[in-house]
Amino acid sequence: MYNEESWFRRIRRKRRLTLIDDDTLREFWHIHVSGLGVFTALFFMFLLTIGVLSLLIIYTPFRNILPGYSASLRQEIIEESMRVDSLQQTLDLQTQYIGVIRDVVAGEVKSDTVIGLDSMQLVMQAQLLEAKNEATAAFMAEYEERERDNLLLFDAPTNEPVFSLYAPAHGVIIAPYAPQEGRHGVVIRTPDKENVCSTLDGMVVHIDTEDSDTHTVMVLHHNYLSIYRSVGRVTCRVGEAVQTGQTIAIVKDGTPIVFELWKQGLEINPAEVIAF
Repeated sequence: MYNEESWFRRIRRKRRLTLIDDDTLREFWHIHVSGLGVFTALFFMFLLTIGVLSLLIIYTPFRNILPGYSASLRQEIIEESMRVDSLQQTLDLQTQYIGVIRDVVAGEVKSDTVIGLDSMQLVMQAQLLEAKNEATAAFMAEYEERERDNLLLFDAPTNEPVFSLYAPAHGVIIAPYAPQEGRHGVVIRTPDKENVCSTLDGMVVHIDTEDSDTHTVMVLHHNYLSIYRSVGRVTCRVGEAVQTGQTIAIVKDGTPIVFELWKQGLEINPAEVIAF
């Protein structure tokens, strides 16, 4: 017990550290320190050093010089180098491709210009396509001979003109073609003040007033006759030549229009020949 108290007193006992000028023997600086104070100061300096080193390792590139981190850095460098090489190769191919396009536009294409850009896969595909199988060639010859007469039917000339019919108005069909119900056309609901257009080139042959606000317009096109019923204001006159898609009337607000189509005196379903 006495030795422990004596040791504790010794480390707490303050001592004087003095600096003396060697030439004049004069004291110019001193400090009072104890063993416990020196140990405490060294301990806190050690903790401060550990903290500073930890911050440097965590937040600065200083960690890359440590053995544990150099492997990951080397891996990142390798991956970035491979990525740069891949981008450079892609850029070279794009540059060559643009050069070929430039030569094509300028009319300076050479026979071997595109061959240098073909990859091995494209070359192999071209070789496979060119190597026509003999059995396939025989089958195609037999099929062409057998179907030749049928194909001639599609090439036979015809005097019947082919028309592309224009939708009379933008809208939806709310009542389909139903002659058994006395409806010889389709009923179309359109936005207010929608344009009613001629479905083909032709001539206005008849305009009739249904009531004070609606009218009926008939247009003759070669062997077709189109009828537009329940339209509002009419923008054409009898005897006027109209073109496909030309506005011939305006829809009355809230009133659906009725569109009929006749061919050589026979009524047909407009929805079968026009995409509404």
